[in-house]
Amino acid sequence: MNAPMIQVQVNDRPPVSLPLGTSVGSLVPHAASGDLPAIAALVNHDVCSMTYPLTTNCTVSFLTMADPHGWRIYRNSLCYLLARVVAEQFPEASFAVEHSLGVGLYCSFQTNHVEPRHGITPVQLDTIRQRMQQLVAESHSINRHKLAYTDAVKAFTSVGLADKLNLLTFRNPPHIVVHECGGFLDFAHGPLAPHTGLLQCFELIPYPPGFVLQFAAREEPGRVAPFEDQPHLFNIFQEHKQWGRILGVSTVGRLNAIIAEGRRFEEFVQTAEALHEKKVARIADQIAARKATIRFVLIAGPSSAGKTTFAKRLSVQLQVNGLHPLTLATDDYFVGIEHNPIDETGKPDYEHLEAVDLDLFNEHLLTLMNGGTIDRPTYNFTTKQREYSGEKLHLLPDQILIIEGIHGLNPRLTQLVPHESKFRIYISALTQLNVDANNRISTTDNRLMRRMVRDHKYRGHSALNTLRLWTSVRRGEKRWIFPFQKEADATFNSALDYELAILKPLVEPLLMQIKPDSPEYAESRRLTEFLLNFLPAPARTIPQTSILREYIGGSTFRY
Repeated sequence: MNAPMIQVQVNDRPPVSLPLGTSVGSLVPHAASGDLPAIAALVNHDVCSMTYPLTTNCTVSFLTMADPHGWRIYRNSLCYLLARVVAEQFPEASFAVEHSLGVGLYCSFQTNHVEPRHGITPVQLDTIRQRMQQLVAESHSINRHKLAYTDAVKAFTSVGLADKLNLLTFRNPPHIVVHECGGFLDFAHGPLAPHTGLLQCFELIPYPPGFVLQFAAREEPGRVAPFEDQPHLFNIFQEHKQWGRILGVSTVGRLNAIIAEGRRFEEFVQTAEALHEKKVARIADQIAARKATIRFVLIAGPSSAGKTTFAKRLSVQLQVNGLHPLTLATDDYFVGIEHNPIDETGKPDYEHLEAVDLDLFNEHLLTLMNGGTIDRPTYNFTTKQREYSGEKLHLLPDQILIIEGIHGLNPRLTQLVPHESKFRIYISALTQLNVDANNRISTTDNRLMRRMVRDHKYRGHSALNTLRLWTSVRRGEKRWIFPFQKEADATFNSALDYELAILKPLVEPLLMQIKPDSPEYAESRRLTEFLLNFLPAPARTIPQTSILREYIGGSTFRY
């Protein structure tokens, strides 16, 4: 009896007939060769491991470190390898992959033998590095397989992995997908590299009290990226990590337990929001202390970081300090579609600095600073033109102008305004929450899901449209926003550790509308699988002044 056959198209080659159950990895020799090895594959636009068995007619393309999905798999595979080595060499250590730091990930490490203020020692770090390099050289298989639910619980219990067990508290699948290498087990939060031999490009860099796992940038996948210290970013994360300790939540499992308690979740939300308000008030106090010279407060940050609501909350706190703030948006100074810069693909680059009419903007700021009056423009996002409605703006001597926009920290935006007249604030959304100890949550995912909900609710955009634009948005952030973080006089982290539980029931239906015939399906599947880790939480508990209300609706602020 002949084995069932399926039609498989590899890259852009003609389809071929293959036996049902053929593994993706066996097709690599038939794919066009390149300089980088394949690390995973896209099967009908879904990211799959190299051992994935093909069971339907499909198209297949292979992923390398140069692809966004492939680069993420490389990074996650290195985290897995690092976690294996730490568990093997220092089983008593408290270890976590915590957050991004440039092109690397900051990792905390603490043993019972070292005072917390000392962190990891050079000898310990070198031990970890050498063992990782040895496992790479020996090319050990990273196996993906299923465990019965009860067997998975027993396995994680036997090695005291409470963070893994907490994730299973509110899930009851018949089996658990895990990765195994040299006896080390971890949840399969998406595909990993098929073997450690593919993970050559990394370095461990001391960064007291922990260290940085540094790897290659996607744009230059053949070498470890130079380490660029970002102390301001590190401090933002550490402050938020301290908030996590205050709240008693650092992993999704702990968040789920609090959500399940009902009343406890309401208290958690109140505390998280109070920490936000306290930080906003402190920034307002800084500005008030310099009110004799400051005329302009510039607020910048990446997409969906919460700049608009932060500006409104800051305005309230400035009034508490006896100041009288006005607001101005740089978006209203867009040059319009005819004059907008073009990106490398030939499309309008709305993230570009020169999408703003810099001459007019500076002219208006100087006029206001000198006691004059301006005709305030508004930008019509439908016609993509600047318009004037006759509204005037005048800045009294005791007033401060709050300016919100992605370019606020770029010196060119306000190049004619004296330095001492400006106070610059950088807004980020950097979650300290981890899925578990060695599986972090991407801070970009937080912002992406905020934007999906907002775009659907207020701008009539589908999740598919948001995902299609996201690559361009991220490219603009890397060029026009992140390089100027260090210019800030103050920083504010708008992340709320409960927000993904609120966004989950709003985002999931939007993601389900993206079908397998779309290239964005892979990203929608990744986010859908990620959200399975969270219990949904009721939005009614969220204060009407919360930054999250900017995205889900119900804010008392007008936008």
